[in-house]
Amino acid sequence: MGASADIRDINGSDLISALHLAQQAPVILGPNPMNASSASSTGTAEEYGRIEQLLLACLRTGDDQSAQACLDRLSHRFGPSNERVMGLRGLYQEATAKDRAALEKCLQEYEKILSENPVNVPIMKRRVALLRSLDRPADAIFALIQLLEALPTDAEAWCELADLYQTQGLSSQAIFSLEEALLIAPNSWNIHARLGELLYVSSSSGEDDASRLAGKSVQHFCRSIELCDDYLRGFYGLALATSRMIENEHAGERPSDPPVPSRITLDRLKRFALQRLGEIVQSRSVDDQHWASSRSELIAAKELLNRLAQAQ
Repeated sequence: MGASADIRDINGSDLISALHLAQQAPVILGPNPMNASSASSTGTAEEYGRIEQLLLACLRTGDDQSAQACLDRLSHRFGPSNERVMGLRGLYQEATAKDRAALEKCLQEYEKILSENPVNVPIMKRRVALLRSLDRPADAIFALIQLLEALPTDAEAWCELADLYQTQGLSSQAIFSLEEALLIAPNSWNIHARLGELLYVSSSSGEDDASRLAGKSVQHFCRSIELCDDYLRGFYGLALATSRMIENEHAGERPSDPPVPSRITLDRLKRFALQRLGEIVQSRSVDDQHWASSRSELIAAKELLNRLAQAQ
């Protein structure tokens, strides 16, 4: 089975960063990495934060021995019953699990811990991640709802819940979850863009209020690029949404809530989105770092630009 999906399934740029950090394990851990008792118990928060980051990097790169040494250091300093240490221990056990049975055993351990302390947040989050990697979306949704009942201001959890709902075809619930996330983090351009995408998909499902959903989609894409003026995904979504509204003649003719943009506004937004999208693609295509980290997005953007150019 190998590692839990959210531990070792990472893109190229993340892997390079993880490898670079993991290579520093001998320096950070010292000559006797497995001897936790030899480590100072008076280290600074920054030092122990570095050890935690090293633990994650070692798990991602398969250096389980160094990861175990990091875990021992943290456990020795903060105690095995510390909630954060318990979460990291669960992460280590998931990452080193050999098969599904071992992962199920991890899940049983989480359930036992939560029966004793129902609001152990790190373990609640590990349970959600593990249920997802075990392909149990309904159980993961239930676990996320429990987490949000205990921690309703966790925007990341609301976003994950939205993603789970969307995978199950529950678009309205997914939209609601992202709206809740935006109440907590109103200036998150990526959440605005994600909500725009969900609204865009919903507007194409043949629902009666397709024009209203499409209009809201455009609004959230606009807010996304207002907050981040070089966000490729926001401009990509705005180009798609305005093109569909123009094609389907969804331009506003009468007041509605929220207002559906007029045809003139849609034309201007589309031209602006395509212009900026082209500039971003051109600049990032010659940047090796950007190309490596967002290759699929750049390819999709190029294809969209070509398709819309041919349609004109």
